[in-house]
Amino acid sequence: MSTPQADPLIGRLVDGRYRVRARIARGGMATVYVATDMRLERRIALKVMHAHLSDDSAFQSRFIQEARAAARLADPHVVNVFDQGQDGELAYLVMEYLPGITLRELMREQKRLTIPQTITIMDAILSGLAAAHGAGIVHRDVKPENVLLAEDGRIKIGDFGLARATTANTATGAQLLGTIAYLAPELVTRGTADARSDIYALGIMLYEMLVGEQPYQGEQPMQIAFQHATEQVPRPSVRNPGVPEQLDELVLWATEKSPDERPLDAGAMLERLRAIERELGVTPVVTAPSPSAREHDSGAVTKILPGVATVDHSEDAAVGVDNAARLRRRTTRRRARGTLLLSLVLLLAVVAGGVGWWFGSGPGSLIAVPAVAGMTYEDAAARVTAEGLVPERSERASVEVDAGAVIESSPGSGERVEKDSTVTLVVSTGPAQQTLPHLGGKTEQEVRDLLAASNINVEEQTEDYFADLERDRVLNVRITPRGSDESYACGTGCEVFEDDTALIQMSLGPVPDVTGKPLDEAVQALNDVGLEVAEEKPEEFSDSVAKGSVIAQTVERPGGGSWHPGDTLTLTVSKGPQLFAVPEVAGLTRDEAVQKLEDAGFTVDFAPFWSGVPNGLTEAQGTDPEVGAMRAKGTEIYIQIAVSA
Repeated sequence: MSTPQADPLIGRLVDGRYRVRARIARGGMATVYVATDMRLERRIALKVMHAHLSDDSAFQSRFIQEARAAARLADPHVVNVFDQGQDGELAYLVMEYLPGITLRELMREQKRLTIPQTITIMDAILSGLAAAHGAGIVHRDVKPENVLLAEDGRIKIGDFGLARATTANTATGAQLLGTIAYLAPELVTRGTADARSDIYALGIMLYEMLVGEQPYQGEQPMQIAFQHATEQVPRPSVRNPGVPEQLDELVLWATEKSPDERPLDAGAMLERLRAIERELGVTPVVTAPSPSAREHDSGAVTKILPGVATVDHSEDAAVGVDNAARLRRRTTRRRARGTLLLSLVLLLAVVAGGVGWWFGSGPGSLIAVPAVAGMTYEDAAARVTAEGLVPERSERASVEVDAGAVIESSPGSGERVEKDSTVTLVVSTGPAQQTLPHLGGKTEQEVRDLLAASNINVEEQTEDYFADLERDRVLNVRITPRGSDESYACGTGCEVFEDDTALIQMSLGPVPDVTGKPLDEAVQALNDVGLEVAEEKPEEFSDSVAKGSVIAQTVERPGGGSWHPGDTLTLTVSKGPQLFAVPEVAGLTRDEAVQKLEDAGFTVDFAPFWSGVPNGLTEAQGTDPEVGAMRAKGTEIYIQIAVSA
């Protein structure tokens, strides 16, 4: 059994600045890690291009393009991109870290979303895309996997890896990389895309949130693409009667086949959605933007010109205040300012005394436990020691944290303790080992429950095989260790680790025995259980099986192993018994004729009278059936006998 391999980037300091903590996602082009910006002391998401793509100039260009496209957008509903760089063979992006889930995970858990949930999420997505479209950027890969739902309620759209300027709207060949389920008809038929292609994807996504499934289904991607190009998306209310008519119409508007019939861009669709919100009386749950977001919002900052003082005497002029009254008022203001300054001096003295106490003998004299989660024990111990604290090692199994990395500390990060206090560093030993019992012969649900109890990931689909075991019983379970592509059998019980993956193999019962059955019935019986029959069907003579029936079928699967649906068997068909010509016996004596017929494989009969006549006085005159007639061996042949001349 191979040992799961730890990600080599975990713990690495990228570009002398970003300490990689853990892997959080992996896609076709890049892997995303949570990391710490050591310079600014903040958590960030580090997106690293796969090594095998680093030499591909096209992918590098897309990678840099994502950074530039997202960096141009300053909107609270777009994931911020802070930096982009190259460290040796590593190309990376530094992005805002948003702990939470994706819209895909929410829909997978909840299936169908409520109307308020749907409106809240769509309002945020449209706001972010409106900013992109306003900046001349088309996202080109709008799908639930790229919508992030943060734990604090923020909703953001990210992954502008396919984004392009609206003027560069042609996409052919390998550039058609958007997910097929959300691909606009013009991308399928003409390979062109603009902001309205994003609108189509939003319409499909809105349908999916309201109904709980995508409008087009198919086993092959081309089947789905064909439906996009030729069919009209149905009203969501057909599948979910609770959908208001206004949202029905919004889905149909966004998913029109012709781009000219759709909203011009996300801003136009957002305007209609907010009108629907007012009609339905549904208000999106809006989260306050972070300070950085507000700073980028030109409408949220009031700029004051420095060095210009203005004095407004309009009130004095209106009420006719004389110079004496104005002088008394100014004197009162000066006295108030003097009192305020005295109070401020006294307050600063109190604060200075408090600061001295805080850092001398109060809580300020304590040491804050440093953040060490994700580090190796050696690095964490060195960090704790540098702060004047004493590290102590403890171990615990963990699925989330790779073996050898620190899970947490006790006391926890940020807690203040006295100098030379002991800090326990809890180090991950990796996933815990589990012992599985004999699994063969159990039902599928029993095995799934046992695997789930051991924290084993179970493949949704099973593999089905024909075997000498009752149908719908578990034949075997194959375990693939975490981080490995090799699997091993565990049907009779084995040792596994949490977070390994299991594939259940089920019995379909034995292969049907079709020998002796007419060919048509035999073929149907095998097809009914998912087995195919070879076009070529050998034929053989048989004395026991009727002509046209099956004499034999393939017993062992070519290449070995168990039969499974889709395999092809060969059937041998009976030609019936083999026929032989009745030989000529005329002119032979009785005994000679009998011998000749028996040697040819026939049985013989003649009139009983001739049994008592000496053989030399007998002469065969003919046979019934006649000479040359084709008969199977064992057929009775009657000899006509007469007295010899």
